[in-house]
Amino acid sequence: MPRAVPERDADCAIAQSAAVIGDWWSILVVREVARGRLRFDDLQHELGISRKVLTERLVHLGESGVLERVPYQRGPVRYEYRLTEAGRGLLPVLVTMQDWADRWLLGDGTLSGSAAPDSAEAARMLALPGTRLPALTLPAHTGGELDPVDPAAGATVLFCYPATGRPAPLPEEWNDIPGAVGCTLENRLFREAYPDFRAAGAAVHGVSTQRPDEQRAFATAEELPFTLLSDADVRLAAALRLPTFHVGQGLRLKRSVLVVDRERVVRHVVFPVTDIPAAVGRALAVARAVAGEAPAPLPAGPPAASSPAG
Repeated sequence: MPRAVPERDADCAIAQSAAVIGDWWSILVVREVARGRLRFDDLQHELGISRKVLTERLVHLGESGVLERVPYQRGPVRYEYRLTEAGRGLLPVLVTMQDWADRWLLGDGTLSGSAAPDSAEAARMLALPGTRLPALTLPAHTGGELDPVDPAAGATVLFCYPATGRPAPLPEEWNDIPGAVGCTLENRLFREAYPDFRAAGAAVHGVSTQRPDEQRAFATAEELPFTLLSDADVRLAAALRLPTFHVGQGLRLKRSVLVVDRERVVRHVVFPVTDIPAAVGRALAVARAVAGEAPAPLPAGPPAASSPAG
């Protein structure tokens, strides 16, 4: 069970945090809930944990304000476990832990915006097909929040990129980081191919950890016809365990391209992206195939964002 905080550390925020999530099973439960495993049996199956230990951790995380129980069935009543606002505040902690381990424990310590094809990050990404993206929304550059998966499209292409240099300048070392350069080019290539994606019945969303106002300035200057989504709170990164790298003021998504079907299932992943034009072409070919069940062309413009989520 989680340990109590010694009196000498009562005012230490690190000790207080460790008392809540410092336990192995507690942090893995939070990881799985962020990935959409919300029910007891699903959590037990995914973690390979005993019912007794899982019950103890769920009670602890509930009492600590990280999880809340929400009924999904009556007669008998059964519950899902969902992240509270405090729980969602832990997502950057999870992704930072993953980022640190990818670099220093599973990698050679090199700062990189990409990854080797035989890396742990590549293996994790290439295992994503068949994974269902949990329900979530992200801030859109057009205002409000938007589901990353367009429900009107036969397929949705999510291209994740580190950051563009407009409007905010990039860190001085940016050009020396492998895989970091090319975000503006990638957006332009998707812009040029956008009519083909729409004709195929596919939606396109760009995703970065930049703020929506920064994305808005870039999208306006580049006349992008698709929506950019901000994963500044790393909700998408935590849900799919997307690889990141830490530079400048925070975490950046490593470049990847995902094709998701209308049932929210990841169908194809390009990672690492070593040839941006080829990755765009591959995304179009896969999106055509995935959206083939609903070939009707979509409207020319991007979908409207909803009002901010409460």
